[in-house]
Amino acid sequence: MTHKAGFVNIIGSPNVGKSTLMNALVGEKLSIITRKAQTTRHRIMGIINGEDFQIVYSDTPGILKPHYKLHEAMMKQVGNALQDADVLLYVVEAGEKPNEESTIIQQINTSEIPVLLLINKIDAVIPAVAEESERTWLPLFNKAQVIHVSALKKFNMNAVFDAIMQHLPESPPYYSKDELTDKPMRFFIAEIIREKILLYYSKEVPYSVEIVIDSYKDDETIIRIAATLFVIRETQKAIILGHKGAGIKRLGTEARLDIEDFVGKHVFLDLTVKVNENWRDNDMMLQRFGYEL
Repeated sequence: MTHKAGFVNIIGSPNVGKSTLMNALVGEKLSIITRKAQTTRHRIMGIINGEDFQIVYSDTPGILKPHYKLHEAMMKQVGNALQDADVLLYVVEAGEKPNEESTIIQQINTSEIPVLLLINKIDAVIPAVAEESERTWLPLFNKAQVIHVSALKKFNMNAVFDAIMQHLPESPPYYSKDELTDKPMRFFIAEIIREKILLYYSKEVPYSVEIVIDSYKDDETIIRIAATLFVIRETQKAIILGHKGAGIKRLGTEARLDIEDFVGKHVFLDLTVKVNENWRDNDMMLQRFGYEL
């Protein structure tokens, strides 16, 4: 039996639904999802397997113009995704206009990578809007197959899968067939906490926070986790802590419940907030947070 395997990388602007698409395709919540832009900071892989195939999906940060070394590191991950892709899923939101993507699209057009142009969120617009998006975006690519989808409603996911399988090269699997992702448990714990920060805090606070899991101890009946939240200003620390600690208590409770669902076990979560004014431009701190510079 012929076996197919390859890397299918998801790229596009911030907030077009790449993470929702990734989770819909993999069938697991691996990428955090909020209404805020720039939710995804790291490249996250999700692996699905069949008897005769393995697809390694990769969710990437949204394409943006860098303002910090953090943004440069995020865009490096997008560049890496272009280099190792066997198939590219280029996601646009129905009604979205081209903005910061020209350089990336030029790189795609100089490659031989098969491209599926996914017009997403068609459940939220009339058909004419999705059709206009297709007319706007398709001419930008030398060659692309267009599929209209709703990642949120999981509409046309089978069509995406079938198109991927047409382009997936013959290859043995890259990972063990029982693996779901390439990321360790600590990564997902930090992402769950960061998702709650994106949900419960506004303005610049969520974009000024990074999380380090200091310890993860799996005892017989409970997992004990200690995490540090780094912010860039004392005022942001005060906002996260809240009046008499009410803010961080709520954050810890909501994150703990989701972590317990994720690990299937009782969790004790201890959160600490520290100020590091320059972490977004500090090489050592960015490497500590897992960014490749």
